[in-house]
Amino acid sequence: TFSFISNIFAFVFADFLQMAVAHCMVHQIAPRNFTLPCMLLNETFWSPFSAGVVESWSGLKREHGASETKPPLLMNGESFLCCLWSENDIDCSLYRASMQARRFIPSEISISASQEIDSNWNIECWIQGKLDLLVCSLRFLKLYLRADLKVNLSYAVSELSLGDVSTSSLKGTVMVAECDCSEYDKCECCVPSLRLNYTYIMWLKMMIGVTPLWSPLMSVKPIDIVKPEPPLNLRLGMTEEGQVKICWSNPVLMPYPLQYEVKISANSGQNGWQVVQVALETSLAIDNTLLDSSYLVQVRCRNHHGPGFWSDWSTPYSLNLEAEVLYFPPKILTSVGSNVSFHCIYKNKTKIVVSKKIVWWLNLAEEIPESQYTLVNDRVSKVTLFNLKATKPRGSFFYNALYCCHQNRECHHRYAELYVVDVNINITCETDGYLTKMTCRWSANPNTLLLGSSLQLRYYRSRIYCSDFPSTSPKSEVKECHLQKNHSYECTFQPIFLLSGYTMWIEFKHLLGTLESSPTCVVPADVVKPHPPANVKAEITRNVGLLNVSWTNPVFTNNDLKFQIRYAVNREEITWELYEVSSAPTRSAVIKVQKLCVEYVVQVRCRELGGSGYWSNWSRSAYTLVKDIKAPLQGPEFWRIIIEDPSRRQKNVTLLWKPLMKNHSLCSVSRYIIKHQTPGNTTWSEYVDNGTTCSFPWTEHTHTITVLAMNSVGVSSINFNLTLSQQMSTVNVVQSLSAYPVNSTCVILIWTLSPQIYVITSFVIEWKNLNKEEEMKWVRVPPNISKYYIYDHFILIEKYQFSLYPVFAGGVGKSRATDQFTKGGYENENNASLYVVLPIVISTSVLLLGALLFSHQR
Repeated sequence: TFSFISNIFAFVFADFLQMAVAHCMVHQIAPRNFTLPCMLLNETFWSPFSAGVVESWSGLKREHGASETKPPLLMNGESFLCCLWSENDIDCSLYRASMQARRFIPSEISISASQEIDSNWNIECWIQGKLDLLVCSLRFLKLYLRADLKVNLSYAVSELSLGDVSTSSLKGTVMVAECDCSEYDKCECCVPSLRLNYTYIMWLKMMIGVTPLWSPLMSVKPIDIVKPEPPLNLRLGMTEEGQVKICWSNPVLMPYPLQYEVKISANSGQNGWQVVQVALETSLAIDNTLLDSSYLVQVRCRNHHGPGFWSDWSTPYSLNLEAEVLYFPPKILTSVGSNVSFHCIYKNKTKIVVSKKIVWWLNLAEEIPESQYTLVNDRVSKVTLFNLKATKPRGSFFYNALYCCHQNRECHHRYAELYVVDVNINITCETDGYLTKMTCRWSANPNTLLLGSSLQLRYYRSRIYCSDFPSTSPKSEVKECHLQKNHSYECTFQPIFLLSGYTMWIEFKHLLGTLESSPTCVVPADVVKPHPPANVKAEITRNVGLLNVSWTNPVFTNNDLKFQIRYAVNREEITWELYEVSSAPTRSAVIKVQKLCVEYVVQVRCRELGGSGYWSNWSRSAYTLVKDIKAPLQGPEFWRIIIEDPSRRQKNVTLLWKPLMKNHSLCSVSRYIIKHQTPGNTTWSEYVDNGTTCSFPWTEHTHTITVLAMNSVGVSSINFNLTLSQQMSTVNVVQSLSAYPVNSTCVILIWTLSPQIYVITSFVIEWKNLNKEEEMKWVRVPPNISKYYIYDHFILIEKYQFSLYPVFAGGVGKSRATDQFTKGGYENENNASLYVVLPIVISTSVLLLGALLFSHQR
């Protein structure tokens, strides 16, 4: 029921608040405690329909038991009362609708003490150190808490300062914060979600049973009553001059600079404290001799330029470390390639070791050269390490141990810790082909990261382009990145500003400090990865025999693109060849290829012509069709088999030819044409569509045959001729023929010729296995050789027949045949040649050696 009544009151009071703020005195809350009186309100005020006596106000503030008087003051809907509290009295004025005021003086205020039931409150308000909560603490100077006591803090917000507050500047309705009165003689009210630089108009309402008490109006700007958290992480440090200093850290980032007070004492009693003022610094130099005593140090802080509370004192820090070796700093976190320095004070029991007798060791395994030492003073030694490399983890240790030792190699077990992290992280970004998002990727070696560390990408955006020298900025933002399977991270910017400069870097955070990678700046328009070209087509051009590739440009690109084509013969293991399209811009290219009668697979990709951005992915594959490019280059080689037919007194000839290879047929043969020519220029043709043989009777003295190949483009222009002549078949020019087996796959055929007057155009070798019914095999060989290697599958224990035919322009001569292998002859012939050549080689070598010796002697 009380909350319901409070809400009604808030709405009824809203209009009064706006008028009161404009015309009445408002108590401004200072960063200290203060006392305010309470005023008794008549119950008739709670009814919005009341037109009678509405309230009476408290009189003089009671001080040391003095009584207060309260006048009954009338107030109707067209007037209101404003009061100003001073140290000893209250000054009230009654304002009417015409804004004519009548002032009440203390002599008019007279009432018996028996009628008072109000009280005085001691109030202190402050903003907690995290700057998100306004706390007001209420202590009652004479009224004891009762079970039916309820206290609320009502407030309204204005963005103007107190002197400029008007009814129009009050934001929204009156808000109410409940107060916690669970402690004895104390209540605590909290206002969350603060606006630090706004003005808060507040007043307190107390319900004792059904009797309301109301405080005067108060105002405060939260930024003026901040009570910071006490400084943290008190520690010893050292200046470059070897002066010991006490250092600390601020608990949270404050919106203004702080000033500090440092107190040092020889014991925990208050009489031994010495207070030192420190402004805008988080350290204070102290005497080195304090390290040998039991002094304690505490620090507190407050706003340096404006009002505010002092924070509580920090946790005491003891200067008596009772250690034989002191390192400054005891731990350092740094990045690869940097230089760091450590200071050391070495105490041998109770005696300080002079700095010139101090040596430094790294991991107790490597003595640091003396050239890297600096004698800061007679008590402090300094060592500097240059161009540091990343720390390699050793088990659970992720640091290098630095020891400060006596020159007699006596080392204390205490050491300084050096953490070196590789933050040279490369960030790469690419903008998608639709120009709507930019994806950035980076990776870090997980083996070099410290336990408890974290990595995050920070960035800020410039309005247009990048600066010449990118740098980090405190106004940066953290970009959410997702860990991928390959230990890399991926971050997406969407939407993007194509011409803005995005400066980004990787921040390495650890308890020991924060490291940053070198910043890089990216303009999304410069890192576009376009979509691959579309509608890719490929074909081998007819009559020319070139690979012709065409495509269309991807969407959201201009014509200023360059292209690459990769192509390969389509088979299981594809070996790509890359072709750079030199003429740009273009949408087609012609490539000279070696093989014309195979299926090619072709892909195309593109990128910006100026070199910026990335290559697109390869396009979908296009395939060529195997089709006839040209007429066959030549007709097939062929041979004949002649079979005597005594009954008909004629000879039957069967022609044999080998199918044309694709590189000769370009790319197929649809039929073969056999042209016949006999004496008298009688010619005719036969056609063989499917086959490689043709038979006909030989009845004339001479008969010339030509075999042509034909495809969809045309007929071969270069062809082989063979003349059958009864006269030339008796010409015997082959004097001898020998067959030498090399192994089961090779036989060497050697022959000699007798002098002749005819010009041999070629030889034809026939061979067949006489033990099996196999087809005769043949091969045409050049006319200028006398030895030929025949490769076939030979069974050396079986009998073979080898025949050699000389072929002349006018016909085929008489053959020479052998049906047995010659054993040992080929090797003996080689040996005989060796016997002739070897003495010549030896004599030449001797002569050459003699000439060299003679030259050396001279």
